[in-house]
Amino acid sequence: MQTNNTTEQQIIEAARKIFMHKGLAGARMQDIADEAGINKAMLHYYYRSKEKLFDIVFDEAVDKLLARVNTMLAEDLPIARKIEGVVSFYITNISDNPYLPMFVLNEVQQNPDRIIQRFTHTHLFPNIQLFMKEMAAAMERGEFRKVNPLQLLISILAMCVFPFVAKPLVQHLFKVNDVQFGMMMEERKRFVADFVLHALKP
Repeated sequence: MQTNNTTEQQIIEAARKIFMHKGLAGARMQDIADEAGINKAMLHYYYRSKEKLFDIVFDEAVDKLLARVNTMLAEDLPIARKIEGVVSFYITNISDNPYLPMFVLNEVQQNPDRIIQRFTHTHLFPNIQLFMKEMAAAMERGEFRKVNPLQLLISILAMCVFPFVAKPLVQHLFKVNDVQFGMMMEERKRFVADFVLHALKP
């Protein structure tokens, strides 16, 4: 017989899959119940609404995505080390949780106000302004050539996330299987960090 914790975990896992593919607006409680292998009445016993389930799944996803980045950006490290660390973490985290990029992008498209509130009101949200100030200071000291720190940050995130968002296309175009794709992403940690740091050389 399943314990309550096991059933709840099944429901969370099922909700994660359904929300990833359909977003909040397209998901139905029946879809989640079917995916979890339980009836709808039992699902409602544990969770009264899909919004409650979404909050749980999304908060978990955001925490995983932001916690380590927040800590790393706050550490007293050279800015080059921070760039290397953020790149490595993002690619590792998304490799472990490949549903995250599409999950977040679906909600950005369908519920922009909701997603903005979730991201900006979590205590784990990284201090981006501090990072950009540190970048600007490094440029003033001549350690890096002068670029727009905001453009730099967007470019770093894009280079880390895009291969996962476009994974089916990447695999088809370059004829790589899942194992080979994983090896490519492991190599990409160093490639992206080196590429960015080389581009910033004065």
